[in-house]
Amino acid sequence: MTEHTSPSLVEVSPTATISTLLTDRVARDPRATLVERRTTADGPWERVTAQEFEDDVVAVARGLLARGIEPGDHVAIMSRTRYEWTLLDFAAWAVGAVPVPVYETSSAEQVHWILSDAGVRLAVVETAAHAAEVATVRDRLPGLEDVLVVEDGAVDALRAAGADVPAADVERRRAAQRVDDLATVIYTSGSTGRPKGVELTHRNFVHLALNGRAGLAEILDADGARTLLFLPLAHVFARFIQVVVVASNAVLAHSWDTKNLVADLGSFHPTFLLAVPRVFEKVYNTAEQKTGTGAKRKIFHWAAKVAITWSRALDAPGGPALGLRLQHAVADRLVYSTLHAAMGGRLTYSISGGAPLGERLGHFYRGVGLRILEGYGLTETTAPTAVNLPGLTKIGTVGPAFPGTSLRIDADGELLVKGDHIFRGYRNQPELTAEALQDGWFRTGDLGAFDDDGYLRITGRKKEIIVTAGGKNVAPAVLEDRLRAHPLVSQVVVVGDQRPFIGALVTLDAEMLPGWLATHGLRPMDVETAAHDADVLAALDRAVAHANEAVSRAESIRKVTVLTTDFTEQNGYLTPSLKVKRRLVIDDFADTIDTLYGSKVGADA
Repeated sequence: MTEHTSPSLVEVSPTATISTLLTDRVARDPRATLVERRTTADGPWERVTAQEFEDDVVAVARGLLARGIEPGDHVAIMSRTRYEWTLLDFAAWAVGAVPVPVYETSSAEQVHWILSDAGVRLAVVETAAHAAEVATVRDRLPGLEDVLVVEDGAVDALRAAGADVPAADVERRRAAQRVDDLATVIYTSGSTGRPKGVELTHRNFVHLALNGRAGLAEILDADGARTLLFLPLAHVFARFIQVVVVASNAVLAHSWDTKNLVADLGSFHPTFLLAVPRVFEKVYNTAEQKTGTGAKRKIFHWAAKVAITWSRALDAPGGPALGLRLQHAVADRLVYSTLHAAMGGRLTYSISGGAPLGERLGHFYRGVGLRILEGYGLTETTAPTAVNLPGLTKIGTVGPAFPGTSLRIDADGELLVKGDHIFRGYRNQPELTAEALQDGWFRTGDLGAFDDDGYLRITGRKKEIIVTAGGKNVAPAVLEDRLRAHPLVSQVVVVGDQRPFIGALVTLDAEMLPGWLATHGLRPMDVETAAHDADVLAALDRAVAHANEAVSRAESIRKVTVLTTDFTEQNGYLTPSLKVKRRLVIDDFADTIDTLYGSKVGADA
């Protein structure tokens, strides 16, 4: 079949909004914990009940009313992931405003584009540095009336400003809202050009949140369910999780800085997480390197093999045999228990999206005891549009259609999506909207295929398909994802359009390099030296050979060039959601690519 549909589990009321998800949560149990927060980076976790969070939302919402915020006004939020972001989001929704997220790493020009295109009236930023960045473009933002700074007391100032505003005024605003009102404008991270403003409605979020709670009840409504949010709330994935937690009975917390993530996991003890594959790759590679050399390293590799074998056996008739069960029990005591402790000790599920996880890691983590539910979605689909389920997980797929979703593969292999979670259009871009939304279907631009049970595999990006000089169509994603799993590798860009064979640009992971060198008995060296080192290049050749096992010979990587410059958000080659700006890399490294096709494997500055 080329089309699969999962029926809705919950129908959405015309009067439902994101705000009613919160008031419903309060009505169920006002004294139950909704949020745990820290007032300092290393302070204790403090309980915030559903009623206390609702009261705080109303207090800040009254402050927005005092500042003259009207229904439909756009309010920007620029911050790291923290309690105040969630509070400001729900306060803005309470008065009918439209919060517009901005990545806290955005440049001044990116800030200007988003605030001007969205028509932002009020901006709330986290730090004085953010405010200074906005100030550099303020003269080109005539509609921006004020900039408030969280670390300078902005939230307390809003609470104080609204002290004389009747709470009933907020309730009237809430009651006037409808399900198809605009809820937010999220700007795509711009891997292929200027960010597009994706307009998402309350229906989009409420439909997904209620159906997500029903479909993932084993995770969201389990006794003691709790999650630590550390991905940027400017991204739709984290924003959706924030909303679905409020709609469920789970507890939400925020990790301000990923440098403190391990410590935060250890003190908060989440039962489920959302993350991107790079996080799982880093956890695995770091755990491997910490074993050092000799017997401990051999034990880790043995335990990893047992975990993968165990996971594969779970899908086979009869399950794991007795001998494998005994090996798994030993590996659990020696290795897996340490990994569990590092992730907080209670983590049993994680939802992964943003890029393919890879079957090796999927089986490893399931074998260790962490079920990673790989899913797929875009900003335009309000995050998840397909996801694996606790009751049936097929590793290597992104699962079946999310409840209330229809998926279709057209004649060109492109994935089309229909459902109440699909965005209403791109802001100020009617032509682009008409191109993307056709007959109720959203054209994702991604290539996919179904298995016999309707489970979806994403095979590539339509616009990224490489056509070699021999006419072979190659999807670079599968090669890039497999090669990037190696601990030495930071980023990969596969090239070869109109070339005689497939090549790749590879950057080295500066954080992982010292440990890798030490465990392989090699002298310390910096990235520039390592890019030319024979042992490092030999290891990369082996990694390329492993990546090539997933494709035909005509699609395989024949040569690589190791760059001494990594692709980062700071130098403009990565988006804030850590996607490589492929076209920019190919343009800026055109000479390097030309050299790759005229010389042997080597490094380039």
